[in-house]
Amino acid sequence: MTEPVDFLLITAHPDDSEYGVAGSVAHWVRQGQSVAYVVCTSGEKGTSDRTITPETLAQVREQEQRAAAAKLGVREVQFLRYPDQGLEDTPQMRKCIVQVLRTFRPHTVITTDPYRRYVWHRDHRIIGQVVLDAVFPFARDHAAYPDLLAQGFEPHKVKELLFFGADETNYYIDITQTYGLKLEALQCHVSQMREQNMEQLREWLSQRFKGYGQKGGYELAEGFYRVVLPY
Repeated sequence: MTEPVDFLLITAHPDDSEYGVAGSVAHWVRQGQSVAYVVCTSGEKGTSDRTITPETLAQVREQEQRAAAAKLGVREVQFLRYPDQGLEDTPQMRKCIVQVLRTFRPHTVITTDPYRRYVWHRDHRIIGQVVLDAVFPFARDHAAYPDLLAQGFEPHKVKELLFFGADETNYYIDITQTYGLKLEALQCHVSQMREQNMEQLREWLSQRFKGYGQKGGYELAEGFYRVVLPY
């Protein structure tokens, strides 16, 4: 049985965590708390380079994600290898995430906000909704999946959810001391960064996390919509 983690990030693609949460991850690790990543796809369609195959890109992006996670001190990275741009809210997907939750048994789950309006990657919306439903009530209830119970995956009650990329935020983590490490981890995603205007990206990131900082009373912060589970 896997040792329980304090924080479990469940995201659609490699680099989602670094863009949205890496400063907080570094903060939690420095406090001695454990963090694990579950990445649902390998991001094999995330390129404008027509010379690279999806199979090769998937391998590259998994390596980049592992490197970024190692820089932050993440305990484990697991890839589910669903198709990029193909996540769907299905009973099979929900059951898979329930098994993940019962395996890692986290206190806190972090994922993308499923209710962000307008321009938002479909995979982000889907995985946010699937995770929300898997956390409550399916991972909690022993009768939800008798076959998982028979395999030793006992019910688990997640204590809180943190949604990143939300239109509205109510919870902030101070990343003033870990922002530099966040940028270093983001730069591990070389296949993605080389398609970016880095000066513009740095300015956008700076303004975004200064904005969250103003709301939370910090110099720099990452913002979330926090939900405490009703039990």
